[in-house]
Amino acid sequence: MSNSDQVATLTARPPIPALAYLLTGCIAVIGSNSLVLGPIAPAVAASFTTSVPAVMIASAAFGLGTSASALFLARYIDRLGARRMLQGALLLLAIALVSSAAAPTVTTLVAAQLLAGIAAGIAMPAIYASSAAIAPPGRESGTIGVVLTGWTLSMVAGVSLSAVLADFVHWRAVFAAVAVFAALALTGLTLTSLSDVRKSGPAPTPLGALAVPGIVPLLVACGAFMTAFYGVYGYLGDHLHNGLGRPVSANGLAALAYGAGFGMAALLDGVIDRLGARRVMPFAYLLVAIVYIALAAAGGSFHLTIAMVGIWGLANHFGLNVLVMRLSALDPARRGTIMGLNSAVTYLAVFVGTTAFGPLYSSFGFAASAVVAALLMLVAASAAVWRSPRSV
Repeated sequence: MSNSDQVATLTARPPIPALAYLLTGCIAVIGSNSLVLGPIAPAVAASFTTSVPAVMIASAAFGLGTSASALFLARYIDRLGARRMLQGALLLLAIALVSSAAAPTVTTLVAAQLLAGIAAGIAMPAIYASSAAIAPPGRESGTIGVVLTGWTLSMVAGVSLSAVLADFVHWRAVFAAVAVFAALALTGLTLTSLSDVRKSGPAPTPLGALAVPGIVPLLVACGAFMTAFYGVYGYLGDHLHNGLGRPVSANGLAALAYGAGFGMAALLDGVIDRLGARRVMPFAYLLVAIVYIALAAAGGSFHLTIAMVGIWGLANHFGLNVLVMRLSALDPARRGTIMGLNSAVTYLAVFVGTTAFGPLYSSFGFAASAVVAALLMLVAASAAVWRSPRSV
């Protein structure tokens, strides 16, 4: 073998596992439900003769259900196996989505989304734990990045089309369509060979996982990062519709821009593997803070807002990738429990973001919401540089 062949062999990177693309689809289904209500909220509110903030209580219920489920149930991923837990979660999600589509009142919709949240609280940490487990050495960021592009699919194919469906068919068709895709994801998972790695003994406790060195600052960063996102995203659709006078279907363009930015960032995930997640993380969060300030400044122009939303998606991809990388590397033996804590904090942030930013948006407008989100990102960046013994 020549020297050049030896160098090529040593430097060749292993491919992304095919199972990562299945997990991408699972993320896309869950992401579609978690992100879809904001853009179609004006149509839902009109159908029930109520206000957009009242409809967004359903999104808050989804977040609260996800947070509680991730905290108390995701720990069984380490005990029972990620595949089995993910299968059950997708089945429950499909049932909740059908219930959402058939909801006769806002209260029923809230209850159905609470059930969907319980399913998502199990599914998300199972997906993240699986993506970290199947990643080849040296391709951790790339593998997780591929899985995270499920959020792009949920934005581009899910949320974008949902705005059109809400305008030209009915908002109920949106939840019905996502229910079908949840059933397809469950079928695909059942037919694959995704292995279940189970840990003998009792399931780890969430409070026990809090003792893992480095986890608390990362969860603080997660909380600030996600509260900022959902607080702004939850009312972006109403801002475009009622603030800028655009039709509900135009919200699909915002989702498309965000998803495109989020997806394109996956092409740059190799930078994270080269520089290290710890080094990239604070800069990623500072970039997101700058984007929020730019959103506040551009909020009066539809086209400028759409452009900034695309950059927002790109910046958020890096922020989420490094967060998942650092958390999943803390303690592989308790990866399911740790990612459950991540999801618990994430979707508690959905609840806090949609409920706290509602009065802020109603009283002071979209620009003020974006500025508050930028301040939260400074908190996230500060937490990202916090060092504790044996943290990663």
